[in-house]
Amino acid sequence: MGLLCAACASLLAWIWLTFAQGMFWRTDVRLPPRSAPGRWPSVAIVVPARDEVEVLPRSLPSLIAQDYPGEAEVILVDDSSTDGTGELALQLAREHPGLPLILTSPGEPGPGWTGKLWALRHGIALARTAHADEPEYLLLTDADIAHEPDSLRELVAAATGSELDLVSQMARLRAVSVWERLVVPAFVYFFAQLYPFRRVNRPTGRTAAAAGGCVLLRTEVAVRAGIPDSIRQAVIDDVSLARAVRRSGGRIWLGLAERVDSVRPYPALGDLWRMVSRSAYAQLRHQPLLLAGTAAGLVLVYLVPPAALLAGLATGHAATAWAGGLAWLLMAGTYLPMLRYYRQ
Repeated sequence: MGLLCAACASLLAWIWLTFAQGMFWRTDVRLPPRSAPGRWPSVAIVVPARDEVEVLPRSLPSLIAQDYPGEAEVILVDDSSTDGTGELALQLAREHPGLPLILTSPGEPGPGWTGKLWALRHGIALARTAHADEPEYLLLTDADIAHEPDSLRELVAAATGSELDLVSQMARLRAVSVWERLVVPAFVYFFAQLYPFRRVNRPTGRTAAAAGGCVLLRTEVAVRAGIPDSIRQAVIDDVSLARAVRRSGGRIWLGLAERVDSVRPYPALGDLWRMVSRSAYAQLRHQPLLLAGTAAGLVLVYLVPPAALLAGLATGHAATAWAGGLAWLLMAGTYLPMLRYYRQ
């Protein structure tokens, strides 16, 4: 009887998730309709980097090679690297002519600051003061993110064409190794479940989120929202950034990437576990009770359906098998689009 109740509760949860949670499982949320603006605004691309020599050769040249009709430059903020990241960046800039590269270092973080946000603060401040006119937009992107040549142009066209203050694309994470193929689609699926893109993109919605690997932000709105000072202690800085922009009255958009890819490998399960657990526990505000409650909820939603189906079939309890099977079917059906997105 207990397993039947759990299976029914899980089925109800999956009915709600499938039809009432912002259609989170759909993977067709891509850049909104866009056309070339009459004048291309200036953009500063800010890249915080710490010990990134392994990925920089595949990411930095893609930024320098951006085919952008307006004024743009790349500011790489070397966050106290010990592996020669800064020197490699200068070498890559010499080997790949294109957008100008400015290399800078912020020094040790100030009191109350996380390292990445301290680097972003330094890069944004430099972008705003390096020239007589500050850039109209900031592209905040990570050192492991590679962009197609038209990525910046398409982001800016989407922002100007739809009057958006923040445009963020969730970079397609690498899914090559066995563990990457198993974990990465599930991670992105779960992120979309927590922050349904369609809800994020509603002009009057309360849900706010961004994907920190690729965030185009209007400079005026960044100043108004106090970015990044207002979120300086945030661990999940991308979500905090989007919330700050929304609180300031800005319009935000989040979707899956078409021209943006992460080149960072996660060959072992431990590498992926560190990536997921760091952000997940921070999301739970480092509270053990919330962690325990979340774990119980995950068991109910994800483990009960197959367990109920198998137990029901084994014992001949049809109701348990049907409830578990239907819940499992909804789970699998909503997961398939993400597997297709990752070409699995």
